[in-house]
Amino acid sequence: MLIINRPFEAYLDDFHTITILLPYQYHNGHSSSFTLLRNQQEADLKITETIELEDKMKYVCYIQDAPTLGETYIIKDEHGTETDLQIGAIIRTEEFDEAFYYDQNDLGVTFNQNSTTFKVWAPTATEVKVKIKQPNSTRILKYDLTREEKGIWSITLEEDNNGYYYTYLTCINLQWNEAIDPYATAVSYNSKWGCIVDLSDSSFQKSSSLPPFTDATDAIIYELHIRDFSSDVNSGIKQKGKYVAFTEKNSKTPNGYSTGITYIKDLGVTHVELLPFNDFGGIPDKPTAEEYNWGYNPLLFNAPEGSYSVKPEEPQERIRELKALIASLHDEGIRVIQDVVYNHVYIREESPFEKLVPGYYFRHDIHGMPSNGTGVGNDFASERRMASKFILDSVTFWVREYGVDGFRFDLMGILDTQTMNRVREEVEKILPRAIIIGEGWDLNTPLPIEEKATIRNAHKMPTIGQFNDLFRDSVKGSTFNLHDKGFVLGHSHLEEKIAFVLAGSIGFNGKQGIFAAPTQSVNYVESHDNYTLWDKMCACIQEDKELMMKRHRLASSAVILAQGIPFLHAGQEFFRTKNGVENSYNAPDKINRLEWTLRERYDENITYLKELIQIRKQHKAFRFTTAEDVRKHIEVIRKTDQIVCLWYKDIGQYGPWDEMLLVLNAQQNAIAIDLPDGDQWACVANGSVASFERREPIEGLTSTIEPISSYIFTR
Repeated sequence: MLIINRPFEAYLDDFHTITILLPYQYHNGHSSSFTLLRNQQEADLKITETIELEDKMKYVCYIQDAPTLGETYIIKDEHGTETDLQIGAIIRTEEFDEAFYYDQNDLGVTFNQNSTTFKVWAPTATEVKVKIKQPNSTRILKYDLTREEKGIWSITLEEDNNGYYYTYLTCINLQWNEAIDPYATAVSYNSKWGCIVDLSDSSFQKSSSLPPFTDATDAIIYELHIRDFSSDVNSGIKQKGKYVAFTEKNSKTPNGYSTGITYIKDLGVTHVELLPFNDFGGIPDKPTAEEYNWGYNPLLFNAPEGSYSVKPEEPQERIRELKALIASLHDEGIRVIQDVVYNHVYIREESPFEKLVPGYYFRHDIHGMPSNGTGVGNDFASERRMASKFILDSVTFWVREYGVDGFRFDLMGILDTQTMNRVREEVEKILPRAIIIGEGWDLNTPLPIEEKATIRNAHKMPTIGQFNDLFRDSVKGSTFNLHDKGFVLGHSHLEEKIAFVLAGSIGFNGKQGIFAAPTQSVNYVESHDNYTLWDKMCACIQEDKELMMKRHRLASSAVILAQGIPFLHAGQEFFRTKNGVENSYNAPDKINRLEWTLRERYDENITYLKELIQIRKQHKAFRFTTAEDVRKHIEVIRKTDQIVCLWYKDIGQYGPWDEMLLVLNAQQNAIAIDLPDGDQWACVANGSVASFERREPIEGLTSTIEPISSYIFTR
């Protein structure tokens, strides 16, 4: 029976509760009884509560025998009028989660040479079909799927469908919807269809993760957007803005300076964190230079984005190109961190999650409206079992199939701690000690505070790194107040905080820690979000450019030398600017590109930071993994007047020097500093020159520290 115009509405809100809404214009909203009908059988509903709403009467009814999801039921009132029973809030109950949780790992398409199996989770659907066609054909075939346990629908076609396009059709609440498979591993041009792909085909380069570091603090992360990397006219790279740009070796600027993958390798970073490369919305698959997006508009989470492909109309080619990108970085010893966006989707109403199981995958507030902690109109309900399962299935897919080496979770605070710990557990089975970090911001989403994967709950996720906003704002100033100045921009009275964050933001010198260990602290002063440090400085400070460059270098030095995980924004090392654009998520290439001529102009600054990276790598005392080691070996011996000095003691077992002194001077004046008593000290970094191999001896126990600079003394 198909009811198009419903005289009133009825919803199944849990297995024994039906809510009925009667408009006042319909019999004044009154009915003294309701009956549930199914296949000529009737069951009376017991009205347990009646509530007067603004425009309708609400009846809460009890039903003893729970309706079976996947079947169609009719509600009849005392006037003999009928309407269909729709799926209501039942999908957000724990009982629903328990009844329909599916624990197998075969959702999506399972391809064999002579057969293709489709499996989709749609427990509230009464019918499901799969629609398939060949890419260049207008002939469409439809097949009915069979309902199985746990809300699974499946069908096996005994034929070779490799390369075919497909979508699902679902009938829910008497409405038909069409959805791409959320587990699709490839999509058609502009994401109109999912694509069946034989991932075991020998034409796909097999990617494997590199052996992981023993300790997360050994990582040095370089955040990079695939298109920004090569889109500049002076990049020296032929395939600008594409995956395959990462396979071009020995590219150079017009004046012969290294660019591209060769430049990144020479810089000395260990990990490249790539902004989202799963399929996203906001731009077409063949964009112009003006059509740009960071990629935080996820459409399909397991399929490569088309706009980075040389041939986006060929789903298989995207896979080949992305795997070649990862393999090329691996060949240079550089690991790949994938930026993932499981906290929301691009448009909730158009998402396959919402079309396949309406209302389940997204959080709702107390009024039943979709919550908006993400600021984009929807929050992914990771606390629900099948939503959490999707995240787990997806991250393990990327590790197994593409060989990624870690993950950065966008707006991780939207997700729950249990899911994040499960991510660590599942990834650990494939790639032990993989880098997993995230943004633990506390956002306004209806998840209990104690369950959010936020910085305040870092102790509940001891193996997950967190972006350290205290480090960021103490060093450079508030990200959200353009004119707020941090330590390196000349603000005094921040010395205590600077010493704290340099020591890993753990419990130190009697101050309560943010993190249990330095391995949880991701230290940074800029990222793709908000103003670059250079642009913030240009707005904050009216100073000589050389002085501003010193401040910038001091901030980057703090990132590299602090306890924790250093995080650099691509181009930060050559004073990257976005011409004052704060939120460049859809700004054109001329704003977002890596401007490689700056790489030529500021090679001296690059060289200095490159040497600091080498110094960090050579001595484990810059990379402690436990709070105990930090407390045992590091002492703050000065933290006044925009000066912070840390003394590293008894560290011979960790590297070539027994002691080190790290000095940060944010004053505009040179200062004299007394060195601890003992044998002769030497300087390996003085704000202008740094070298692990060349030590400059210091006469006596006093040294002059130049204005706005960082020094490292050793003995």
